[in-house]
Amino acid sequence: MGLLGVVLPSRCAGCGVPGAALCEKCLTGLVRIAPPVCERCGCPGAWPVRRCVECAGRRLAFARARGAVVYDAHARPLVSAWKERGRRDLAGVFASVVDEVVMRPDADVVTFVPGDRERGRERGHLPARQLGRALGALWGLPATPLLVRAAGSRRQAGLPRAERRKNVRGAFAARSEAPPRVVLVDDVYTTGATASACATALRRAGARRVDVVCLARAVR
Repeated sequence: MGLLGVVLPSRCAGCGVPGAALCEKCLTGLVRIAPPVCERCGCPGAWPVRRCVECAGRRLAFARARGAVVYDAHARPLVSAWKERGRRDLAGVFASVVDEVVMRPDADVVTFVPGDRERGRERGHLPARQLGRALGALWGLPATPLLVRAAGSRRQAGLPRAERRKNVRGAFAARSEAPPRVVLVDDVYTTGATASACATALRRAGARRVDVVCLARAVR
């Protein structure tokens, strides 16, 4: 244990109890997404469907999306602690949760939604990149930054659904040629607009199939 760990021992990001980054109670409180789910976007429902009301009629560039936990009142502050309050120690915990729930996609590489540089400087880390690298290690896949974010693109947080889709059009581009099968990792799936825009850029760069994997998923 380092000196900082002696002076400031680790506490649970949820309840503050000394010990692990996430105590057993708070970890168990994360609602895992279990079948049946929409075959395309992974939204849980009463029965399995090929397209649910959330993704029917939409042109989505990814083959399918899967989330590990429901983005609810319990998960939201934990994700915020990781993303906004510098709890980088949660990345490994959350990667283990994703690995527990989501089947490893058949892919050549793991990549991740590129973070906003200014936000990354404020936070001191890029959550999607952290999660992607941790999942790559668990799944035995190389984790490679294949995408860049266009300068001046607005953040998605707080935008209505229709605005989210417009906001990310052309917001991402590939760094180089993409391998045929790519796993795209993000922290939270809200409307799928960001994931689809990233998948579009990857497919234009040569990817034939893009599977999206995220920690948390908004469920309406």
